[in-house]
Order: sequence, then structure tokens, then C-alpha cells
Amino acid sequence: MGSGKGIVIFASLVVVAAGLKAAEDLAVPFLLAAFIATIAATPMFWLERHRVPGWAAIGIVMTAMVVILLGAGALVAQSAGAFTQKLPFYQERLTALFTEAINWLGGYGIELSRNLLIENFNPGEALALAGNTVAGLGGVLSNSFLILLTVIFILTEATSFPRKLRDVLSDADRSMPYFTRFAENVNRYFAIKTTVSLVTGLVITGYLAILGVDFPVLWGLLAFLLNFVPAIGSIIAAIPAVLLALVQLGPGFALLTAAGYAVVNVGMGNVVEPRFMGRGLGLSTLVVFLSLVLWGWILGPVGMLLSVPLTMTAKIALEANPSTEWLAHLLGPAQPVPRKAAEAEAGQSDA
Repeated sequence: MGSGKGIVIFASLVVVAAGLKAAEDLAVPFLLAAFIATIAATPMFWLERHRVPGWAAIGIVMTAMVVILLGAGALVAQSAGAFTQKLPFYQERLTALFTEAINWLGGYGIELSRNLLIENFNPGEALALAGNTVAGLGGVLSNSFLILLTVIFILTEATSFPRKLRDVLSDADRSMPYFTRFAENVNRYFAIKTTVSLVTGLVITGYLAILGVDFPVLWGLLAFLLNFVPAIGSIIAAIPAVLLALVQLGPGFALLTAAGYAVVNVGMGNVVEPRFMGRGLGLSTLVVFLSLVLWGWILGPVGMLLSVPLTMTAKIALEANPSTEWLAHLLGPAQPVPRKAAEAEAGQSDA
């Protein structure tokens, strides 16, 4: 009976994944809207706690979101367009440097096949992939009226949803604490993660601008987005900027660029973020990688960017209920902090 139930659950998950992939054009804007609404809910609830009427809080938050999204979308689209025009030059120069490195190694008796290496490891593709990913996201943010409309409806329902949920639950006093804990943890996770990612992106943008690397805003936005993917996200974000610094400014500036990324990401990821978030809200490296592959396959580049927030939301939901807490433990890091200790640590941070 147990194995049969497991097969049914697995088959259901496969069907859901296939359905999401088939409905990618509809699922991507909706998930982006849910992601943006979750971030926007924190300032909206803060305004309501300070006696701002609900309709006014939604209006203030949505006005700010529209300005930010449209401004960011236009800025990214412009930078990505200019980068795309210069991309062939960057790729040609990078291939030439790659060939020079192979010839240099050949002078020391290390013979490598240039054609084989470029066919299987073409560094120019990293620049193209980064530019196309950010350009595609910028186009979605600047042109999709559906996303903004969906965000408004989600925020409108956010204040009344707890009351509706209490009305339909058979044992509200027993079940509501689980939903409350889930909502609080999700809001805290997104608020802290977004703030840390924003600071990371701004610092990277300023640092690259000081070094003189082209399109610092583009690489800062990429750092902001990929900071939602722990461990491997910061590495992926650094690769195109380091390659561009190598092509444009030379090996010394490429090393400075890599060092800057390392300092910023280590400082933010290992010092600032755990201080405020608590180590209990984490995922294992294997789960991060598998979620990146899975959601990227289902929803494309946007799915890769949202992979960890989606998986983190599922983990928090599992953690909120004692009967499924063991699943959340399996998704967590190698040495997670016990829930009570993590909550105490987070409480001290909030204080």
C-alpha cells in the first residue's frame, strides 16, 4: 500500500511538471507576479500596521512597483541591446585570447585541440547566455501588463485571505498557527533575501563602474537576480563580467573583478545574510542544483531565477507542519540549526 501510494504521488508530480512546461507562457508571468507580490506584501503590511488604509497602502506600493519595474525594464533593455550589438566583437576577442592561451601551453609541451575545446567549451557563449537571459527578463518586466494586474489582485486578496481561510478550515484554532508560521517565514525570507540581493547588485554595479568594465548595470542586475540562488548563483553571475573585463581591460582587471565578486558574495552570503536570516532557512547544495535544473527545464531562464525561491517556499510550507517537517529537514543544509534555535537567532536579529 505504501509503495503504491508513493508511485501515485510521483506520477502526480510528473503530470504537474509536464502541465507547467506545456503552459509555460501562462505559468511564467503568474509565478513572476506571485514572486513580486510576496516581496511587495512586506511594505504593504508595514503601511497597514502604521494605520494607512488598505486601499492606500496597495496604491502606494503598486505605484512604487510600477516605477521600479518599468524603469528597471527599460534600463535593462537598453543596456542589453547595446551589449548585444558589441557581443560579436567581444566573442571574437575572447576566442583570440583563448587561442593565444592554447598556443602558450603548447610552448610548454601541453598540446590541446583548439577546435575540440571551442566546440565543447566556448567562453563566448557565457557572455551571450548572460545577455540573452537578462534581456528576456527585462522584456517581460517592461511589457507585461498581465504581471502588474495579477500583482494588484494578489495584494488585494492578501489582507482578506486569513479570514477566508479561518472560515473554511474545520479546526481553525489547530491549523491556523501552521499557516501563520508559513506566511511569516516566507515574508521574512523574501524581505531579507531581496534586501541582501539588492545591496549585492548595487555594490557590484558601483565596483565594476569604478574599474571601467562595460555595462556595469547589466552585471549588477544579473548579480541581484542570481543572488537568490545560493552558492552557484554568485559564481554564474561573476563569469560573464570577469570574461568581459579580460577582453576589455586585460588579465589584471579580470583578477580584480573576480576578487571583487568573491569579497562581496562571501561577505554578504556568509556574514550579513546568516546574521539576519538565521541558518535554519537554508537548502542543501544538491537541492539547489537539482531545483535549478528542474525549474530551468520546466520554465526556462525565468524558472532558473525563481528555482530557489520556489523550492524555499515549499520547504517553509513543509516545515510549518510537524507531520511533514522531516521532508523539510531532508531539503535543508548538511548541519541545519534546530528550528527553535533558528527562530531564536532570527528573533535576536529582528530585535
